[in-house]
Amino acid sequence: MPTKFPLLLRLLHWLMAIMILAMLAIGIAMVSSLAYYHDLVSIHRPLGILILALVAIRLVVRLSRPAPPLPRDMPRLMRFAAHASHWVLYGLLFALPLAGWAMLSAAGYPIVLYGSLHLPAIMPHSDGLYAILRPLHTLLAFALFAAFLAHFGAALAHGLIFRDGVLQAMTFGRARAPSADPTRQI
Repeated sequence: MPTKFPLLLRLLHWLMAIMILAMLAIGIAMVSSLAYYHDLVSIHRPLGILILALVAIRLVVRLSRPAPPLPRDMPRLMRFAAHASHWVLYGLLFALPLAGWAMLSAAGYPIVLYGSLHLPAIMPHSDGLYAILRPLHTLLAFALFAAFLAHFGAALAHGLIFRDGVLQAMTFGRARAPSADPTRQI
């Protein structure tokens, strides 16, 4: 079994982590400052679509390559939480940009990627639909932020407290065998 995720998956993971942090910051800035709203939204829309494309690629790579095994001594509930949280993250990374795209389509706004390159509408123009999708997009953004924080916290716990090799499976350094001593100290 591999001790690290495939290189392409690790590259996509860290690239997307940076992009997601940027999107969350841009989203916060968009709703808190009207002065830069148009500049920020011109970055937010294509970046969201890029994240959508990358998460699709990432899911295909993830499903086609085996993941490193979790530590044998990891409790069953923790294993379940690890697997469930990854699927929640994938779901949110698909749902959030699709909800944004649908929201803009319902509002009748073009989704400009660059210059004259626009995405087609995926929903009919409808004020009622927009009124549903706008708060949904915000709710999904908060959910992604919460899932991101939980994922980050779990990664830190595995890397700094458990020292079980889980964090190292997604990094670029050499794979390190986890400590065999379950009573190890920090």
